[in-house]
Amino acid sequence: MKVVLLKDVRHMGRAHSVIDVADGHAINYLIPGKLAVRASASAVKNAEMRAAQAGEKRSVEGALIKQTIASLAEGKVTVTKKANEIGHLYDKVDASDIALAAGLPATSITEWARPMCRTSLSSTTFI
Repeated sequence: MKVVLLKDVRHMGRAHSVIDVADGHAINYLIPGKLAVRASASAVKNAEMRAAQAGEKRSVEGALIKQTIASLAEGKVTVTKKANEIGHLYDKVDASDIALAAGLPATSITEWARPMCRTSLSSTTFI
């Protein structure tokens, strides 16, 4: 049976793709779980439209991420925190601290974009 996936399904496919699955799997699992619908002509057309929209959204988000990383790479961001005489921090430095120091929205820096850090006596400098 051909179905159009409404959500990403592990080991099957991504959302808005048309796949061929066993009838029992589609009837007993995918369709009742609202993970897929039968592949009618209108469902396939709707899936193609939504896939195009998702692709555009991914490309815009990718451009914004590249722009944010480029703005951070252009200069130095200094986050001041308390440290002992050896230079070990008493408090953590997280993404919201980096975003605040860089003048960016807190949601623009994520876990995957952590910069390298170097600790000095009373501050941590991210480069």
